[in-house]
Order: sequence, then C-alpha cells, then structure tokens
Amino acid sequence: MSKNQLSENKINQADISNWRAWPFNRSAFHKVNEFITTEVVENDATFTSELKNTPNPDIESILRPHLSDMETDSIVILHKGEVAYEYYANENERQTPHILMSATKSVVGLIAGMLESKGYIDLNAFASVYIPQIIGTVYEQVTLQELLDMRTGVIFNKTQQETYDLATNWVPIPSGCNQLNLLDFFSSLKDAEKIKDDPFRYVSANYDLLGLVIERATGKKMNSILSEFLWKPIGAQSDAYLTVDIDRFPRSTGGFCTTIMDFARIGQLIANGGTLNSKQIIPISVIEDIMNNGDHEAWRDGQWGKMWLPISNQMSYRNGWYVDNKEPKMLFAMGVFGQNLFIDRANNIVIAKFSSWKEETDYRALALTHQLVGKIRNSLMA
Repeated sequence: MSKNQLSENKINQADISNWRAWPFNRSAFHKVNEFITTEVVENDATFTSELKNTPNPDIESILRPHLSDMETDSIVILHKGEVAYEYYANENERQTPHILMSATKSVVGLIAGMLESKGYIDLNAFASVYIPQIIGTVYEQVTLQELLDMRTGVIFNKTQQETYDLATNWVPIPSGCNQLNLLDFFSSLKDAEKIKDDPFRYVSANYDLLGLVIERATGKKMNSILSEFLWKPIGAQSDAYLTVDIDRFPRSTGGFCTTIMDFARIGQLIANGGTLNSKQIIPISVIEDIMNNGDHEAWRDGQWGKMWLPISNQMSYRNGWYVDNKEPKMLFAMGVFGQNLFIDRANNIVIAKFSSWKEETDYRALALTHQLVGKIRNSLMA
C-alpha cells in the first residue's frame, strides 16, 4: 500500500502536486507513471498491426497555423487505414505514452459492451448486484447503462468530492489523512444527493464504479481485461498503462495512458466496423449501439446541452462516446486538457489528438478543434 506523498518541487519539474497545471502538464502527461501508481496493459509482442504512411500535404496547410495555439502534443490522422498526417511536440513521439484523461471512458465503454456481448455483465442490472458494498448508498439502484450514459443523477457535496479526489490517488495526500480506496469511497455514500430522472449529468466517478463492477464480474484486473479484449487483438505497438488507487483499484474514468498511434488504432478498428484482418474484435452491435442509441433529448435537456449548441445541435452521449448525429455521423472521445479521438466511419477518417491545454477546458481551443476536424473531413472527402 502506498500513498502519493508530496515530494520536494523543483523548478519546472512535474510532480503529484502540479502535474495537471500548466506548464508542468506539458511533460507530466507523458510521464504519469513517474508519480502515480500504474498497472501495465500488455500488448502482443509478436503482433503489430501496420499503418502505412501516405502523407497528405493538404492537411499540413489546414493544421500548421493552429497546432501551437491548441497546445498540441501530438496528432495522427488516418484515412482509409493509412497515416495521412502526424505531428509531435513537447517531447512527444510515436512511442511516447500520454494520458487520455476522460477519453478513457470511451475505451472502458467499449470494454463494457464487449463484456455484455460475451455474457460477463448485464448492462440493465443494478451496480449493487455486482458490488454489494454499495447497497444502502446513492448508487444502489443505478444500472450499469445509467453509469455508462451519465444518467445516474448523483451529485457530490464538497466533502464527498474532496474524499473522492483523494481516493483516486491523483492528488497529494495530506500527512495523517485516512485515505480511502475507491471501493470504500463508494461504500460510504449513504447521504449523497440524487436527482430523479436527471437527463444527463457528467459525474466522472460513475466510470470508476463501473470499473469496479467489471473487475468483480470478470474476476480479472482492468489492465488484464484491456490487454486481453483490446490491446493484444488490435495489434497495439506498445504497452499501455492505467493508473490505480492506493489498493490498486483502477482509475477507469481517466487513467488510461497510451501512444497516439495506438489510440488511433482504436479509432481505425471502430471505423472498420470492429474488424481487423477479417477478425471481429468489437461486435458490430456494440458500435451500432453507440452510434444509434444515445438519447438526443437527454443531451438537449442535460447539463451541457446549451453549451454545445455552437458546435452541434444534434448531439448524444452513449457508453462514454459523444456522437454528432449530423450526417455523416461522427463519434468522438474527449478528455480534459484537449484529448480527442474523432471517427467518421462513413468516410473512414480517424483523428487522434493529444494536448496539454493551460486549462482543463479551453473553450476557444475546443471550438477550434471541431472547426479544424470539419475542414479535414471535407478535404479528405473531396
């Protein structure tokens, strides 16, 4: 058992006290395992899915003026399964792991769908069926699908949020603090607020609870599940890793760290309908569920509906994925500080991007990112 104790902070050196603050995040986001406990997600050392390089000079002219403005760490664009463009900055390279932040949810959402298809879990079941320790808490009668779609209505007060933050193992632990693990945190939520029929409310902790359910239902650790069901089958080029709490429960909401190329490989697998080399890795039903079964009204009436109108008025959220339902549809993963994976299945376009924004949410950079994605799609469709 270990805690993230605050180390002496040297000038321009990232540590547990500052790793999400700019400019420390520029280096910290690709060195997370130096100050947070992690578990390795193994690749298959005997198999790497190759991505042919076919540079497209038009993309360079679209992106180059804006890459620095968006604090871009790396970006890879695939068209029809080939690398049309790649860019690296801030010490990032093809082989550099980078934290996905909340884009992790999209990866875990895929895993949840795959596990249901194999009979390991029932997404319509209450989480308490798998984690009896949460009986009597605000999460007792929340289904796994509600966790996936941010439909739980759960709201933490200030004290609960601070306790959760400590339990994630992402912040310095004050001397003498009784740090809970994630399971104990969820078991403690006897008096948290819950809004009935809340349409959409983004609560990151929902996916940490989902990760506990997945581990309990399968009898395996999340890093092993990710390796078995996704990382080895997709031919990932490098090992990935996942941050864990004080007792090695997984940070399933934001702790996945991978290279930009392997992140793009996930997108290409989805663009290909879940297949690689004629083998069905992700059931097509899982992908179609994400693309077609998000609740448009829940998004419109939910926490972020109005805020997203300048980007799209046809949004939905399903299993950790955002879907822009304007044709041709686009689904995307999103994490704070500018992590993205955009997928246009109809035109076989995948855009993976890592960034280290100065703020968790940079609305100017967010809007610019979506504008540039639109321009890139139009260019590649021409």
